Amino acid sequence: MAIASGLFRTKSVEQSIRDTDEPDSKLRKDLTAKDLTIFGVAVVIGAGIFTLTARTAGTVAGPSVSLAFVFAAIACGLTALCYAEFASTVPVAGSAYTYAYATFGEVIAWIIGWDLILEFALAVSVVAKGWSQYLGEVLGANAPVVEIGSLHFDWGAVLIIAIVGVLLATGTKLSSRVSAIAVAIKLGVIALVLVVGATYFKPSNLTPYIPPSEPSEKAEGVRQSLFAFLTGSGGTSYGWYGLLAAASLVFFAFIGFDVVATTAEETRDPQRNVPRGIFGSLAIVTVLYVAVSLILTGMVSYTQLADGNATLATAFALNGATWVKNIIAIGALAGLSTVVMVMFLGQTRVLFAMSRDGLLPRSLAQTGSKGTPVRLTVIVGVVCALLAGFVDFGTLEEMVNIGTLVAFVLVSIGVLILRRTRPDLPRGFRVPFVPVLPILAALACLWLMLNLSIETWLRFVVWMALGTVVYFAYSRSHSMLRRQREPEEKSLSPAR
Repeated sequence: MAIASGLFRTKSVEQSIRDTDEPDSKLRKDLTAKDLTIFGVAVVIGAGIFTLTARTAGTVAGPSVSLAFVFAAIACGLTALCYAEFASTVPVAGSAYTYAYATFGEVIAWIIGWDLILEFALAVSVVAKGWSQYLGEVLGANAPVVEIGSLHFDWGAVLIIAIVGVLLATGTKLSSRVSAIAVAIKLGVIALVLVVGATYFKPSNLTPYIPPSEPSEKAEGVRQSLFAFLTGSGGTSYGWYGLLAAASLVFFAFIGFDVVATTAEETRDPQRNVPRGIFGSLAIVTVLYVAVSLILTGMVSYTQLADGNATLATAFALNGATWVKNIIAIGALAGLSTVVMVMFLGQTRVLFAMSRDGLLPRSLAQTGSKGTPVRLTVIVGVVCALLAGFVDFGTLEEMVNIGTLVAFVLVSIGVLILRRTRPDLPRGFRVPFVPVLPILAALACLWLMLNLSIETWLRFVVWMALGTVVYFAYSRSHSMLRRQREPEEKSLSPAR
């Protein structure tokens, strides 16, 4: 019983806030609501709008991809309410990890932290490889890859990770300013896409909006969704099953808005500014995604995008507007640069919070003269550079989705728990219609998880099992909370 109670020992909100004042691990409060909105738009408007939209329309959903974005946005919006309440109540680095520590206890917090490590590391590496491909297009050459013996080294991906790492080590405010410039560039490119694309728009291309379902050889066996396996529907493209599967896929495009919550400790007046940053960025990107997907599927028939390699530029090329291709490539470079930057930031802040709590070596939580965790930034940069430089990810992208969705489910449930256990806490923002909206948020995310492939679920279970081993081998015995609480608990226990 003692072991079980230790595993679910919670860290009080007051203790989490006190820890932010430790001089050796103190982050600078430089960010405003505007900075957070820029970070949110910076991380969400990236690969999804330039590549994922066309690929999903062509192979999975047809014109209804725009509705898939709406479904994904609803799930994100419901979860955003929960993140906003937590961030305004517990303005501490770590996001879902920190919230889980305050509500579910240490072992669940560790699982979420381990989950977020996977999410951010893969996201940084996958997006860096996408940036490298667009760099090759801008340079008018093949992707920046060199062969080292039997290995293929993607130096373009390593380059962007190195640049971002230096910016983040220098200071979060500087990173925000660079993000603002990149966001302005990519929003300008998206505006051009919408204006030029509208001149080629044909309403007939949107019919049928939800195409009849078709068997899909690419979605058989472990590659079919868990929902398709459980219901016996098999792997299909298009139709309602295709639309639902598309919502789970395009969810990848929204990943990152929760990173805004990880910067709460570095934000001025976080109770007010963090919720504004979350909602502002999510509203902007949802409108842009739906608009671009409608224009795209109105420019060409979805069947012309069905080869699996289609991008936004493909639709313009099919209409003879090849000159737009290079402009889109430049916008993609700007867009993906900021995605790498903010995901990188999220990774370091989660690791920072876990290290400060002793679940990882505490020496990693030290901050430099700029008020940033330089050691962690270097370590994350090296690991992600190795992954992006040498690993071909294939279907590993879906691992990012399932990791994020698990975090979203626990944050949604955590709001209900903290409302019950600590109703006295001051909350800068409160989720309306509790418990209905948090429950709907959790169910929406669980539904999206069911539409991910069996292969993704199996990989996720293996990663979580590895994390459990690490927790019991190192983290549990080094936990700062355990070291603080066990002497107190022993002194309060009755003598035997």
